[in-house]
This record gives sequence, structure tokens and C-alpha cells, in this order.
Amino acid sequence: MPLQTFIHMCCENGQWMSRLPEELWDIPLYNLALPGSHDTMTYCLDKRSAVSGNESKVVKFLNKCMPCIVRPIIMKWSITQVLTVTEQLEAGVRYLDFRIAHKANDPSMNLYFVHMVYTTVTVQDTLWKVLRWLEAHPQEVVILACRNFDGLTRRLHSHLVACIKEIFQCKLCPRNVMPTLRTMWQLGHQVIVSYEEDMELKEHCELWPTIPYWWGNKTSTRALIRYLEHMKRRGRPGKFFVAGINLTENLGYILLHPFGSLKKMTLQSLPCLKIWIKQQYPGPKKECINIIAGDFIGNNDFVKDVIELNTKINPPLDCQSRGAGTNNISFFAS
Repeated sequence: MPLQTFIHMCCENGQWMSRLPEELWDIPLYNLALPGSHDTMTYCLDKRSAVSGNESKVVKFLNKCMPCIVRPIIMKWSITQVLTVTEQLEAGVRYLDFRIAHKANDPSMNLYFVHMVYTTVTVQDTLWKVLRWLEAHPQEVVILACRNFDGLTRRLHSHLVACIKEIFQCKLCPRNVMPTLRTMWQLGHQVIVSYEEDMELKEHCELWPTIPYWWGNKTSTRALIRYLEHMKRRGRPGKFFVAGINLTENLGYILLHPFGSLKKMTLQSLPCLKIWIKQQYPGPKKECINIIAGDFIGNNDFVKDVIELNTKINPPLDCQSRGAGTNNISFFAS
């Protein structure tokens, strides 16, 4: 398949995995470039919900005393995505960052997503949406990173894992499987669930360990890129890991930008981050990348740029061969 044809087909991002060249079907997913969304579910934060139990007493106090002033500020700096989970999957995102919580004083077993405040949708309903999308895209593979677990008891953890297993059933890939596309397709697996809770990992072979997330916690693009390059020099983890290209506000930044928002902050950073993304190489070697996750993933061709990094792979994988651009990829030649 000619390279240009492959790149054109990648523009149909809903099925990009199924359209990768066969030469990439036997490479572990942790040696491919995968687009991800940071704080996936913040598009549906509930502006009327209580502030998360994990937030500081100061934030809770200010929100209680001056809700008309504080709540709009919270919303402006908490929303990291505008596309729904289905739209993100259709756009080509294959790593979903699920921050899961149970509301304080809620007698039900309902679980929500959280980023300062809680979402309007439940975890269970969202998992069903993911399943329906996967059923319509039988050769796509999705990684669900279940994290945070604000307010979850042992009983709620058991309930959540039971829901995950009930909904996805044989689509769940056990952690003893080498996750290549060919193997996943042959076994009918489409979902890898990373679960940030050791007790559940010990009891369920369908759960994968925590996926490391390189979080720079930076307000400037240059500082974030310096952090990511520093992490690359230290060497990539052996399996799945995430390079987060998301900027993070702090109180000082918010005070200096009273009319700002996380979206404005992110959009300003995208041109520089786009250059950094295009310079990356997937693969197993020290400075290679795997998942790249960002905010507002529908902007600036972010997903397409990450997917196209896979055109640099020329078995045997060699992310160090800096001259190996698209012109040297023999198996794409017509």
C-alpha cells in the first residue's frame, strides 16, 4: 500500500487501527504511537455538583461562600475536552483517561467521573457507550485507564470491576496476552483496562497494572517540552506509558489570567507541541514514545499527527535512526 494512501486512510480515524499495514500487526501496542485524551470525561462536568472531596478546604470554602464567582472559574479551568467519549473514539483516540469517584454522602452505588467537580453521566453508562462503539468497530482496540478512585470503598471497587467484566466480557484482554493487533483480533479482544488499585489487580487477571503518565505539571509549553525530553532521556518504561502534552494551571497563573481558561491556555500551546509530536518515534528503544495524551484533542490535527508517527516504523524498529523519515520506509513503497 502506498504511503500517501495510508496517510489518507488515516484521516478516517474511526478505523485507523484496522487499516494499519500488515507489517505492524505483530508489534506490541506499547511500541506503537497511540493518541489519548487527558481527563477524557470533563466535557460533561456538572456545574451544579458538589466540589470533589479531594479538593482543598480553601476551594470548598470559597465555593460555598461565593459560588457565583468561584463556580465559573472552576468550570473554566476544569474542562479539558469538548468532544463526547464516542466522538473522541471516532476521532481516533485509543487511550481514555477515566478519573472515577463516588460522591460523598451518596447512598447509591453510582459512580461518576471527576475533575474538581463531578460529571453528569455515570461510569456504567459510559462503559456501555464504549462497548456499543467497539461493536461497530470490531478491529479497533481501546485502553481504559481507571484512575483516581476518589471515595471508592472496597465494596465499590468490587462493584466497578464486576461492571467492567459484565459489560465487556470476552472483549477484555487479560494481562498475560501479548497485545499485538493480530493477537487481539484472533482472540476477539478489544479492551485493555488499566486499574490503579493493587488489591483488584491481584484478584482479576483481566486488569492491567497502572500505566505510567508523564505529567509535567507545567504552565508553559517550553517547560513542558523540557520535562518530556528529560523523561525520554531517563528511558521509557517497558510497556504502556503516556506522555502527557497537557499544560496545568496553578493559582498564580489563574490570577494573572483572569479572563483565561484551560482551553485558551491549551490552544496557545498547540503549535509548539505539534512540532514536538512530529519529531517523535514509536518503538521499544530508550527515547521512543507510546501513548501521547492531550487536552481538547479535536484541535490542530493532534490525533492525525500521532497516528502518522507509525509511518516511521521500519522493522526492525529503530527510533534512534534520526534520518529514517517517511522516504525511507520500504514497506510502504508501491
